Amino acid sequence: MARAEPDDPLSLNSPSGDRDSSSPEPGKRRVAVPRRGTADPVKALLHRHRDLCERAVDPLEIVAGLEAQGVTDRTAARFRHRDVFSLAEELYARVPRGGERGPRTAPPPAPRVRADWILLTLLPGALGAATVAGLRLTHGHPRVLVACTGVLAVALALRAALRRGPLAGPTGTGTHAWRASSTGTHAWRAGSTGTHAWRAANGTRAWTLWLLGYAVLGDGLLNAAVTGGPDALPTGTPNGSWPTATAPALALTLACAPAAWCAHLLAAGARRRLAGSRGLEDFTAAAKPLLFGAFALFVGAFTALLVVCGTVLRESPACPQTLALGALLLLARLLSVHHHRHAPAVVLGAAAATEAVAVALPLAARLPGCVVLATPVRTLVNAWGAAAVPALGCGIAALVLLVHAGRTLTQASAHAPTGAPE
Repeated sequence: MARAEPDDPLSLNSPSGDRDSSSPEPGKRRVAVPRRGTADPVKALLHRHRDLCERAVDPLEIVAGLEAQGVTDRTAARFRHRDVFSLAEELYARVPRGGERGPRTAPPPAPRVRADWILLTLLPGALGAATVAGLRLTHGHPRVLVACTGVLAVALALRAALRRGPLAGPTGTGTHAWRASSTGTHAWRAGSTGTHAWRAANGTRAWTLWLLGYAVLGDGLLNAAVTGGPDALPTGTPNGSWPTATAPALALTLACAPAAWCAHLLAAGARRRLAGSRGLEDFTAAAKPLLFGAFALFVGAFTALLVVCGTVLRESPACPQTLALGALLLLARLLSVHHHRHAPAVVLGAAAATEAVAVALPLAARLPGCVVLATPVRTLVNAWGAAAVPALGCGIAALVLLVHAGRTLTQASAHAPTGAPE
């Protein structure tokens, strides 16, 4: 007798032997449909997903789990329910929980605004401003000491800001965690892909550090490499032989605060819409303008920060490439916060590789017989300037992540509570 595939989310097979008598054709996936005449079509589905239903803390968690396994509103109609939300409420109500009866009527609380994460998101900008001021007021060895101390302090402040509040990533300690793969969504038990998640997180950190370092030193290094340099180490000023872009660096540290607020608005708005939606399509339609609105709000705030920093420091704010980098980092963080780590790691790595290759080709062209290697980069720099490399690399990467976020962060499974702390 043909058996349904083990990962079929709609499989109604049970140990009692209640199976569909029809066998699927070779090479075709079996589609399980409630048998005609079955008095209780939800019973077999409950047996199939009993583990999810027993451990869920709210019907919305069952909604997320069912959606992650491919269950749609059309599928719920075959089980005599108008949508997945209604089906999840019945599944939640029919599982005993030590005397608790029926689903919780109150929606899950929206993430709260807390003073601790507000202060932590302001800290990187304050330390960045102090570091830039120290660099402007010192010379020689004291300037090197100020630069090293300031970079370390800002890095620690950013680490603290990314561990608390809306920008905090998933802890992985919940009973279930849900994430999306590049070809579709599927459920995974916490810890089952721990090694892969650890590698993705480390890759994301490494590429982010490279991109931030390039924003400060990259354009000056590329210009120097194309013209035969660099002849000296960076001095921490925008006027040296290897210029340092302090205005974009300061704007990026200050942008931590608006990024946290936009992430909070997205999470709170999505949670409210999730509690009030009566279908997955209804939630997606409401979540898309919320996502793109939060993204546009961050871009506007970041643009204002760039202009202010450039004016105060009397430097070029490097708007195109810095805006592209800020948008890329925000989208990567939003995806990571909502359990989508793989795509940010890959896209950030591609952007970092683009910048690394652009710097390496002019240097490699100095080898005998390799002059032709520098032709593409030199042509691009002569036509559009050194800023064209990070602007194109980060801009295309941000566009890819924006499209990916529009598909994944507008799903109920990305915002339903999974037991992780806010």
